[in-house]
Amino acid sequence: MASFTAPFRTTYRYLQRQAHESPVLFYSVVMGSIGPVFAYAVPPIRESFGYRPAEPIPTTYPIPKRPRRPVQGYEDE
Repeated sequence: MASFTAPFRTTYRYLQRQAHESPVLFYSVVMGSIGPVFAYAVPPIRESFGYRPAEPIPTTYPIPKRPRRPVQGYEDE
């Protein structure tokens, strides 16, 4: 049974040592590995709280619903 838990124990000791000797690198790796997990976990949680995405911004100018009038007064004939 000891041979089964040995890799986990040595990994845990290594992580403890790295957290003590170089905390910036250790916690950078921890935070970086949590990011992809949050990318999949956060959207369903937001939807359960009632979050709705904003309406898309219009990309064109709305065309009026009337016939076009010819342009007059600019002497471009």
